[in-house]
Amino acid sequence: MDLLAHLEAYVATADEASFSRAADRLGIAQPLLSRRIKTLEEHFGGALFDRSRRQIATTELGVLLLPYARDVLDRAQRLRQVARSARRSRVSAVGVPADCAPAALARAIRAGTERGITLGMRELPPLERVSGLADGSLGYALVRAAPEQAAFRVPLGLASAPGPDGAGRRAIHLEELRPRRGRPAGPTVGPPPFLLLTEDQVPFFSDRLGRAAARSGLPEGRIRPAGPAATALAETLAGRALLLCAEPFARQHGAHWAPLADRSLHRGYDVSAAPARGGAEEVPGWLAALLASAVGAVPAGRGGPEPGSEDVPARLAARG
Repeated sequence: MDLLAHLEAYVATADEASFSRAADRLGIAQPLLSRRIKTLEEHFGGALFDRSRRQIATTELGVLLLPYARDVLDRAQRLRQVARSARRSRVSAVGVPADCAPAALARAIRAGTERGITLGMRELPPLERVSGLADGSLGYALVRAAPEQAAFRVPLGLASAPGPDGAGRRAIHLEELRPRRGRPAGPTVGPPPFLLLTEDQVPFFSDRLGRAAARSGLPEGRIRPAGPAATALAETLAGRALLLCAEPFARQHGAHWAPLADRSLHRGYDVSAAPARGGAEEVPGWLAALLASAVGAVPAGRGGPEPGSEDVPARLAARG
């Protein structure tokens, strides 16, 4: 016997003093309600309603048990409410890159709290964010994707030692960075290396960057994986390296930054959710926007001119 369903039939009938009105109130057929009342009477060992009159009346046993039945239903309702609140307030782990802006992540956490969702931010490398979604240890994550296919795009550029005030941030073509003719390219006097943060050490991106560097005539080995971010920044600020990164990260640490002209070398991001039972869960729009802002991303299709359309004279000069 479904005790709660039978008690609901009992309480509704007592309130309405009518089987038909009680059935309408519960949205069930009257014969089903009558069977539930009869089953409950058999369970308690006595009649709950006097059916001998035109309008049914609650018996002494029915009156005695009614407050207890109401209490059981009230407690069951509170139990359901607590369960719903617990589901809404459970911590959802969110995988994010290490170079996110803390203030933007704080806005996402506060927005989740306002909606009854507790978000826990976890800094993870790109591949671990993907695996975390797959194994369910993450509820949401910023996932790397090719910029032309992604929902959000982060312009990448080269950070360098701070220059004179007012130094420009003209878009950089890789061709401009190849060694000049007649200049020695030994290890001590050659151009500084490009350092790649962990966030950019993903196969599809590093392969794409390697091919672009080869086409531009950059020496093999010029692009190197960076170690810890703090060490890479120290080398960059000391003028011994160029760091491939997003503008907010460079500005936060006082480095000069200029974007790469080739937008196919920028970062692409999608905000993804862990697969839910019965299908993929949708990412709330407010969460996607706030996570994108944390990495300085803009919706795909927005931003500057198309690759190769700017600084044509400089590009021709770089090609010699």
